[in-house]
Amino acid sequence: MNEQILSRRDFLRGSLKLAVIGAGSAALASGVVQADGTEVFEIVKTDQEWLKLLGKDRFAILREEDTERPGTSALLNEKRKGIYHCAGCDLPVYSSETKYESGTGWPSFYDSLPNAIGTREDRKLIFSVRTEIHCRRCGGHFGHVFDDGPAPTGKRHCLNGLSLTFKPEAA
Repeated sequence: MNEQILSRRDFLRGSLKLAVIGAGSAALASGVVQADGTEVFEIVKTDQEWLKLLGKDRFAILREEDTERPGTSALLNEKRKGIYHCAGCDLPVYSSETKYESGTGWPSFYDSLPNAIGTREDRKLIFSVRTEIHCRRCGGHFGHVFDDGPAPTGKRHCLNGLSLTFKPEAA
């Protein structure tokens, strides 16, 4: 076979590589946020746009994965029925029906609403691997999930109150 002629297989491989490189370049050029190197979110903004929308404190938590001091969230003692939304994109993420008092100083829930959150491994602490929780739509950081919660899930979604807004149930 003539070495100057590409086989169909080589042509397809080369085309696939170009498509992957092109897609990756387009994603980088558009500023797509990727939480774990593969996850792409529906809502994408620049850091400047997020800062303007969220303010300094919420930006630090939602976009830089900072943590608010325990006991400081106004949502910690929220007892009304309603829905908690992502403070970044307003996606409904938690119901008051799954909220409970964990004694940690942060709003805690034993479950999220369906299709509301994403998770990933967090190795920021030297001797601990945690599971980070973020908004599945904008990637905003909520907090972490632990395996010491109540029934029926046994999970504790330990959240930063500033990452959420609360909308009470209509009377």
